[in-house]
Amino acid sequence: VEDAFTLESSDTDNGLCGWIIVVLSVLLMLATLPLSIWTCIKIVKEYERAIIFRLGRIVRGGAKGPGLFFILPCTDSFINVDMRTITFDIPPQEVLTKDSVTVSVDGVVYYRVQNATLAVANITNADAATRLLAQTTLRNVLGTKNLAEILSDRNEIAHSMQSTLDDATDDWGIKVERVEIKDVKLPQQLQRAMAAEAEASREARAKVIAAEGEVNASRALKEASLVIAESPSGLQLRYLQTLNTIAAEKNSTIIFPLPMDMMQAFMKRD
Repeated sequence: VEDAFTLESSDTDNGLCGWIIVVLSVLLMLATLPLSIWTCIKIVKEYERAIIFRLGRIVRGGAKGPGLFFILPCTDSFINVDMRTITFDIPPQEVLTKDSVTVSVDGVVYYRVQNATLAVANITNADAATRLLAQTTLRNVLGTKNLAEILSDRNEIAHSMQSTLDDATDDWGIKVERVEIKDVKLPQQLQRAMAAEAEASREARAKVIAAEGEVNASRALKEASLVIAESPSGLQLRYLQTLNTIAAEKNSTIIFPLPMDMMQAFMKRD
């Protein structure tokens, strides 16, 4: 609050000499009318704000615009500030995770100037400072996470980065609106190791599923054998059903099992 009050009231501290210079500037403007009007009236676009400096101090009232505003010749200068949302990519950062794995991570940051006066008065280059701070924050946040958390909790990491950046850039008049993690690149050797581990895990699960299927099949066969054992004619019906299934496949050779009781009847006749 104190800094804002100082910026708002800075044009009242010019002193007697400053006021004399301002009065002379006004007289010069009046003496050269209407030619001077073209140098005194300025225009800023809808998405811009103008910070006016009078004798090196910010004029009371803060940023001007959008539209027309008035400056004095010789004593006033101004800086235009773009208020639109700005996007930039965070270059890939080599990060050592909490479990000692080196990964390369990049991202994207969306921010805008919330207070044009602070963005001009408190920092030399707000855009460059925000970019450097984003790179540092990305490394610091990822350094506290292990590899599994980085791969699975991207939204939480992005939210943590957005909060940290927003707090750090508040004194610069910057509002960080969004941070996204774009890509996490692992070393080739680690990728092969993780792929081999995942393949082995899938094979193990497949073997377990196959074994469970064999157990269930054996139980079903046991129950079927008990049912057939209760009725000897049921076995003959099963033979016929098997023949019907084989014949549907248009095979040229059919093997038909004969009951041993029938063969014993022929052997007794001999």
